[in-house]
Amino acid sequence: MKTSTGFSTGGATMADVKLLREVVGSKFGVKAAGGIRNAVTALALIEAGATRLGTSRGVALLADMQPGLAGSD
Repeated sequence: MKTSTGFSTGGATMADVKLLREVVGSKFGVKAAGGIRNAVTALALIEAGATRLGTSRGVALLADMQPGLAGSD
């Protein structure tokens, strides 16, 4: 299941991810996409039940978690 395409004005919310996780249970994955711009948000979405993240900022997110990582902003 996927929260959104990430190409609109909105994006993944904690409420969206929690609802999808409740509906599909542990049998299926939940992808959070759109608006994931920092590590805090990424980790919160994973905590809410996301098993995948759709973001164009993967390297920057990792850099947020590990200062000094090559390619960070």
